[in-house]
Amino acid sequence: MMIKKMGNNRKDNTNNIKTRLKRMYKKPVLNIFLMLCACFIIFSAARPSYVYARGIDSTTQKEIDGDADVDDNTLDLNISSNAGSTNLEATLQILIMLTILSLAPSILIMVTSFTRIIVVLHFIRTALATQTSPPNQVLVGLALFITLAVMAPVFTEVNEVAVQPFMSGEVLQEDAIEAGTKPLKTFMLKQTRDKDLELFLNINGTDRESVQSYEDLPITVIVPAFIISELRTAFIIGFILYLPFIVIDMVVASTLMSMGMMMLPPTTISMPFKILLFVMADGWNLIIGQLVETFE
Repeated sequence: MMIKKMGNNRKDNTNNIKTRLKRMYKKPVLNIFLMLCACFIIFSAARPSYVYARGIDSTTQKEIDGDADVDDNTLDLNISSNAGSTNLEATLQILIMLTILSLAPSILIMVTSFTRIIVVLHFIRTALATQTSPPNQVLVGLALFITLAVMAPVFTEVNEVAVQPFMSGEVLQEDAIEAGTKPLKTFMLKQTRDKDLELFLNINGTDRESVQSYEDLPITVIVPAFIISELRTAFIIGFILYLPFIVIDMVVASTLMSMGMMMLPPTTISMPFKILLFVMADGWNLIIGQLVETFE
């Protein structure tokens, strides 16, 4: 028994020694690996500074001066206009382009007739109680094409007085922007109430002495005033559209009540009559035609 215990103790000691040796071997390897990773990170972070400290090679200097690109391993990004050619960093160019692309759709929607049209179309669908018919894609597409029809004269004028002269190099960028915004400002001011303009003049703290006419109003006052005026007009049109459909709901509800069918939802019966009335009155043609006339 004593011999067996001594043999077991020796095996345990041998296993402990092997475990310690493995740990001793693992730690230096881990430390070396971490040191190599740290050196790689430091080198990667310091490489741009190292390259900058070395200076600019002759090929890059020629490209900066405007000479031809003879090095196929480089990528040059330039922005050219009629005012000249400028070189910008790639990240700055990407930031500018992303900003323009993200804001352009919202700006175009807010300064056109789209707001009033899409709100009225949603009121029509809600008054008919058809829920998701027509779907949102159809309503938005219809609103976009109606907007193009309404805004066609304005877009044509912007193209003639701003876009084409700027593309041909006849005017500078600042003059083109100023000329292009005038037709849009004229359109928006025709649809905007003076009360809403007064509200945003107070919000922006605009000096009243500097505003002698509507043309002197800044775009930051005209656009939000135009939007809330469009929403007010759209809600008025929506209220008028609701009236005949409310009458149908009341007639159907009172009829069901007199027949004792109180558990039957009135909307289930009234919706077919609403659709029938809308189709017989040629509702889409009538409403779209009258809606477009509100912008004239």
